[in-house]
Amino acid sequence: LYHRVGARTPVTVDLPTPVFDEQMGELAATRTVLALDDAIARLVAGHDLSGHVVVTFDDGTADFVDEATPVLERHRLPATLYVATRYIDEQLSFPDDGSPASWQGLADTLSTGLVTIGSHTHSHALLDRLAPAAIADELDRSVELLGERLGVEAHHFAYPKALSPSAAADRAVRRRFRSAAIAGTRANPVGCDPLALRRSPVQTTDGSHWFRRKVAGGMGLEDDLRVVANRRRYAGATA
Repeated sequence: LYHRVGARTPVTVDLPTPVFDEQMGELAATRTVLALDDAIARLVAGHDLSGHVVVTFDDGTADFVDEATPVLERHRLPATLYVATRYIDEQLSFPDDGSPASWQGLADTLSTGLVTIGSHTHSHALLDRLAPAAIADELDRSVELLGERLGVEAHHFAYPKALSPSAAADRAVRRRFRSAAIAGTRANPVGCDPLALRRSPVQTTDGSHWFRRKVAGGMGLEDDLRVVANRRRYAGATA
């Protein structure tokens, strides 16, 4: 799970481009990198995906177009971008000085044949805090805009802040998408629920050791602690 590339901001999820390039090179050399649709199909069919990874990005900042996509092209690696559509459509800055991509920029990434676009809600709302009608609006508006602006049908979803959903949010997401991503720095084993996929967030402080640990899915204890910390961190937040 990536957020930003280019180190234009001081946040810990904004990786220097050379670091991202090195990590993609390592994945290309040591792992089988799958498009998300392919990975889901194999998981549902009961295939063991040990040694396989999926590269994903959240939000839709401009650096995905300007910095990350050229690296993905150079290594010929597929990736999925989960877009919070309101920020793109209204050209709103993401928190911590995150410049939004444009619809044309996202269309350019799609033209590479390497990028899958998914939903990250419309306004990056934390769905477990919303009433059922508001949840439906968040999801439907996102899907509609992705279809109208990019001509894509969004089959995949990522929960903002990777927080686990309420029962109402879970039902709404399952009615609309083939897969959904939540928290969990662990591997996704055979027989796992494709509507509760785990992802490992990559940060600038990881270094090569922790990056490899995350790629291997071996940080269960650290992830348990992070889930508890995030619940407290976002206790009063709505987005």
